[in-house]
Formats: sequence, structure tokens, C-alpha cells
Amino acid sequence: MSNVDNSLIAPQERPLWPALRKGWRRKCPNCGAGPLLKGYLKVNDECTVCREEFSHHRADDGPAYLTILIVGHLMIPLLHFTFVYYRPEPLVLFTIFALGSTLLTLYLLPRLKGAVIAFQWARGMHGFGED
Repeated sequence: MSNVDNSLIAPQERPLWPALRKGWRRKCPNCGAGPLLKGYLKVNDECTVCREEFSHHRADDGPAYLTILIVGHLMIPLLHFTFVYYRPEPLVLFTIFALGSTLLTLYLLPRLKGAVIAFQWARGMHGFGED
């Protein structure tokens, strides 16, 4: 008979980096095969391959905040550099950076949403750790 109290043993931790890579690819963080998202940002209720449930995720505003943070930190220094060294016409500068910011935002947002959900899954947050 063992003297180990099983209630004190931490649940098995899921590997973080493989889950984040799968989430970035918008795939199920558990199996990596099923789609995490249906459409652009709508999350599937469960994985079509392994039946992992996603309905209790809490991505909320996190992906949007991270997208704004990344786009701003990339585009503002680039805008400053372009303005100081090349001095393009204001309309040209606005058009290029507005289009670049929009395209980068549209690219990053679903990928960051997948990564945030995968992070929650890997850490057992918001119902992902319950059996």
C-alpha cells in the first residue's frame, strides 16, 4: 500500500510549444489535424478528428490586443524610418502603410487566436484541464 496522496500530484502538463505551433496553424492543439477555426475567427465547438472540446475557451480580446501590439511595434518604426530617409508623398505614405497595417492585421488575428486557445489548452485553463 502506497503512502502517496494522489490529490497532491499535479496533473500531467501538456507540451506548450507544440501546442502553440499547432494553434498558430489554426489546427487542434491536441491532435494537430482537425481545424480549430471555422470561418475567419469562429471557433469550432470540438475537433472533428479527436473530439477535443473547444467551446469553453476564453480567448476574448487577447488575440486582438496582441495583434495591435505586434502591428504597432512593427509599423511605427518602419513608418518613421520611411518618412525620415525617403520622404514620399503623404498620400503614398498613407496608402502603403494603411494597406500594410490592414493586411498584417488580417494575417495575424486568426493565427494569434489559435495560439491563445492552444496556450489555454496546454495550461489546462478555463475547463481544458477537466476530465
